[in-house]
Amino acid sequence: MSQLDDVLAHIDADQPQALERLFDLLRMESISTDPAYAAECEKAADWLVEDLKSLGFEATRHDTPGRPMVVAHSGGSGKHLLFYGHYDVQPVDPLELWTRPPFEPMIEDTPHGQVIRARGASDDKGQLMTFLEACRAWKAVTGALPANITILFEGEEESGSPSLIPFLEAHAEELKAELALVCDTGMLDRDTPAIATRLRGMLGEQITVKAASKDLHSGAFGGPAANPIRVLAKILAGLHDTEGRVTLPGFYDGVADLPAEIKAQWDALNFDGEAFLGEVGLKVPAGEQGYSALEQIWSRPTLEFNGIIGGYTGEGFKTVLPAQASAKVSMRLVSQQDPMTLRAALRAYVESCLPADVTVEYKPHGGSMATELPTDTPEFTAAQAALTEEWATEAVFSGMGGSIPIVGHFRKILGMNSLMVGFGLDDDQIHSPNEKYELRSFHKGTRSWARILEALAKA
Repeated sequence: MSQLDDVLAHIDADQPQALERLFDLLRMESISTDPAYAAECEKAADWLVEDLKSLGFEATRHDTPGRPMVVAHSGGSGKHLLFYGHYDVQPVDPLELWTRPPFEPMIEDTPHGQVIRARGASDDKGQLMTFLEACRAWKAVTGALPANITILFEGEEESGSPSLIPFLEAHAEELKAELALVCDTGMLDRDTPAIATRLRGMLGEQITVKAASKDLHSGAFGGPAANPIRVLAKILAGLHDTEGRVTLPGFYDGVADLPAEIKAQWDALNFDGEAFLGEVGLKVPAGEQGYSALEQIWSRPTLEFNGIIGGYTGEGFKTVLPAQASAKVSMRLVSQQDPMTLRAALRAYVESCLPADVTVEYKPHGGSMATELPTDTPEFTAAQAALTEEWATEAVFSGMGGSIPIVGHFRKILGMNSLMVGFGLDDDQIHSPNEKYELRSFHKGTRSWARILEALAKA
């Protein structure tokens, strides 16, 4: 048997212990958006530091104005790789929709096989632990890692990463490597591994429309008084036409057409848009007409409404005209769309729609451009071959509908590209109640990283 064969056999035999380690991390309520969970975030960071030290890394917790960063170095020679993941998780609301406590992980049987059910199981604790378990196996079998590895674990990814750019700039020399490895991605389907090469950018904006100085009785003031909900609803409704296109002036500036060869590759994947929507109880694509569901997700920009707040929302009925109403608006960006230009355009549009006696306030959230990565490098070729060998299905180069700003930051601040490999699935319910991670994804994901590390070391 080769060294790699021995490493893979060790991973197989060590699965029960690997799951226990993952469950220990999943039990920590590391919700970064809520200050009430700050201690839990610190606890998770400290746990990772100790686990990395047990693998022979020189690991340190770095406190920031927000949640801690964890940085670790393996030392040694060979290709220098930087692995990135995040240990923070989304809030669990609405709690009543969970079938079990979100921070009490368990193995559950489903029609598709066994899954790990817990908040953070897929996004991103289960994913980052696949890499650590691959490192653990290499160390256990050979006493060394195939490459010189630096690790960066963030604790604010789910809350906009406010400390990330200053931290990268301050620690640039320490973190620079030949290639970054990012695990916060997924498979094309349960049997087809993928390397993500396109990421949409992200822009968020909370819009709060204000009118009267206090809530008003709708019988006494309904009619003559401006209603912020009505004003806001009209503003939001005007941002799309009947064909699903965004009407915001300048929105499509910088949006490039999909190259014919890329479109041909994607068409060959035979992605079933109806089946994709059918998994969540829908049937007909509702986005920009003239583009397939896959193109809409991977290569077209969107403007969506993620939350609307205003007036009385409790049980029963309260006839009130609210003093204010808010909407959370997000844009997924592609090609060369500039987030700051689009933020200004959105604000200008909103203000052009305001009637008398109505004002507006804004709260920005994030702003990153889209990223496209090269696929013709030896590292990408080697990783694709390693994934194909493990899954016995050819690994594909895919796009992603989501946004991973760290990839752009790595390129801009640290001057390196990223290899994005993960084993999440579309139905993992990340950010939603009852999040899960397939047991098969955890096991074969660990084996995949073991293969990729060897392949990259030789590339």
